[in-house]
Amino acid sequence: MTGQQVGGVRQDSPAIRVVGVAGSLRATSATRMAVRCALLGAEEHGAHTQVLDLAAYDLPFLGREQEGAAMMAVARFLSDLRAADGIILGSPEIHGSVSGVLKNALDLTNRELFEGKMLGIIGVAGGRMGASETLNHLRTIGRSLHAWVVPTQVSIAAADEAFDSCGNPSTKRSVSDSDRSGDRWRISPACTSARTTCSS
Repeated sequence: MTGQQVGGVRQDSPAIRVVGVAGSLRATSATRMAVRCALLGAEEHGAHTQVLDLAAYDLPFLGREQEGAAMMAVARFLSDLRAADGIILGSPEIHGSVSGVLKNALDLTNRELFEGKMLGIIGVAGGRMGASETLNHLRTIGRSLHAWVVPTQVSIAAADEAFDSCGNPSTKRSVSDSDRSGDRWRISPACTSARTTCSS
């Protein structure tokens, strides 16, 4: 529960839930570390958070989601997305776009799951130019799904230098549009304001 003062009386409300989806199946990927870091920022603002591990869901390719065990995997993934108030998507930049694993996962979803929800986006690139193309594509996908894509986005360049061995942002990292005040990345508090923003 979270609370705020209204007319001198503390009003309690359920903590919002923010989930993160990393478009990489590698457990030690920089994209997953970036999503976890952003979720920590959401936790600092009172949200309940969870990383939705695409490797654990073992999602089928689009077009085979009605086959056997694939139906259960997709249903579980969609249920976890549906329960979220805010969503953070992270993707490595691959050939100038979103990773195939994330695009396929998003192709299995629908507008009903994203409608009116706050969506934060993170792009991770191996080179020093950042992941602007990936972020543009994620923003387009988010709008198509009727999500509220927050204005602030995170582009991480030189991914191999972005995090230390513990998954914390490196002092050598190259991050644009991040909150340099130490309050994690600003997409996190934006996602935690999902209810009040979308109801206004």
